Amino acid sequence: MWFKKRKGIQRPATGMKIEMPDGMWLKCPGCGELVYRREVQDNLKVCPKCNYHFKLTAPERCHLIFDNGEYTEVDTELYPTDPLKFVDSKKYRDRLKEHQAKTNMADAVLNARGKIGGWSVMVSVMDFRFMGGSMGSVVGEKVTRAFERAGKENIPMITIASTGGARMQEGMLSLMQMAKTSQAAARFGLTGNLFVSVLADPSTAGVMASFAMLGDIIVAEPKALVGFAGPRVIKETIGEELPEGFQSAEFVQEHGFIDIVVERKHLKQVLGDLLTFFAPDKSTAPDETAQEAASTAQEAHVTTKADD
Repeated sequence: MWFKKRKGIQRPATGMKIEMPDGMWLKCPGCGELVYRREVQDNLKVCPKCNYHFKLTAPERCHLIFDNGEYTEVDTELYPTDPLKFVDSKKYRDRLKEHQAKTNMADAVLNARGKIGGWSVMVSVMDFRFMGGSMGSVVGEKVTRAFERAGKENIPMITIASTGGARMQEGMLSLMQMAKTSQAAARFGLTGNLFVSVLADPSTAGVMASFAMLGDIIVAEPKALVGFAGPRVIKETIGEELPEGFQSAEFVQEHGFIDIVVERKHLKQVLGDLLTFFAPDKSTAPDETAQEAASTAQEAHVTTKADD
């Protein structure tokens, strides 16, 4: 015999699952295929089979876009409270403690200062892990402070949204942040500096109805859900079938609300290109070689609606 059956090893019966270490494989929400977790991690959390972009944490996004992954976090002293003493299935203050422990973040946004392509920039990055990236009082305050700091320092501003919208546990105090952040974006616009809004999956509701759609340039990751109300709510409200791909980043770009859809692996380069191209004072560029390289890269990677 070429092979002998070894004791203790049995072929599993039809329908039985083969046990494997937890976390080694994951099911891609995009294509439904099982993919090796390490391969996804090594590919910037993008499915190697269908290009589905998994969610990133705020620190992961900062590491991705800043030069050498280096940045300084600011506004770390702000922590949310429970002004309404809100209770649903559990107390709001208990939910906050739970998410703070899970994410190691004070709330759903991280403010950071660093350099992209050699340019100094201020960035506010939302983290969907923290209560769905919802915007409460602290998130609105931190985004506002980021705009104000960027204005005072005369540097560009970048926001990265990944959110389900306003935080219901803070009621009107949460909804007020829509106007507050929008005003901050408008005041920043008077400085003449660039504001780039990046939309990750999902980018919806109150955040989309405020600062996230006010960028001079609006960038989105492929197939990101972008909109105000969800597709099901819209369908039930208007009583009509929605177009295929409705509220995907590509659909929204086609209808003129997004400027660029950029794969994650190109995001840092494209942001650097935009900072170079729209810099109000070219004499402050990091160096001439970097500026020329960024301009060349811009032609290769950036496709706007106007170019189509």
